[in-house]
Amino acid sequence: MKPIDIYYENLAAATMKNLEKRQFECHYCKTPAEAVALASEMVPSGSTVSFGGSMTLSEAGMGKALAEREDITLLDRSKAASPEEVSEIYHKALSADYYFMSSNAITTEGELVNIDGTGNRLAALVYGPKNIIILAGMNKVAHSLEEGISRVRNVASPINANRLNRKTPCASTGVCSDCLSPDCICSHTVITRRSAPANRIKVILIGEPLGY
Repeated sequence: MKPIDIYYENLAAATMKNLEKRQFECHYCKTPAEAVALASEMVPSGSTVSFGGSMTLSEAGMGKALAEREDITLLDRSKAASPEEVSEIYHKALSADYYFMSSNAITTEGELVNIDGTGNRLAALVYGPKNIIILAGMNKVAHSLEEGISRVRNVASPINANRLNRKTPCASTGVCSDCLSPDCICSHTVITRRSAPANRIKVILIGEPLGY
């Protein structure tokens, strides 16, 4: 086993121990393929499913796996024909049986750190869908809440701003300036310190770097 694999497994074990204290359901998978298979097994036939914007889900193949299932109802905003239909899907997703997303950061103490532009993803995380399934690469694990917030502001957000062609200060400098730019993608900050009800939020850590 490679040293990085040993490190990821040990770090995941410590992180999951603290996540479980906070009522999160936790799993560790060595590869994205294993994570997608596990997450798919969690979703029974007949479920209504939706997901938030996530490079992790895309890179892991989770979106593709969901789209290929004919036994679920998938609320997919990428299929919307108008902004109004996108908004409708956002609202319908809040009543889904399962909602898929990643987390911008996860602390070793068991907290989720997320920053969002529109807020639809975080609205679903906080309340609405019966189950939340989070896929996250081990690159998302931070050693403190402060480190987690810094990671989102100074790593994830600048990269996502460039991906989305947003003209923000961080897109050109790589450093958060706490801006109020019209293109800002950091409107909402949510720290989830506990899953309520217990096990509603299911975290699958993956032993590879994924997403931003």
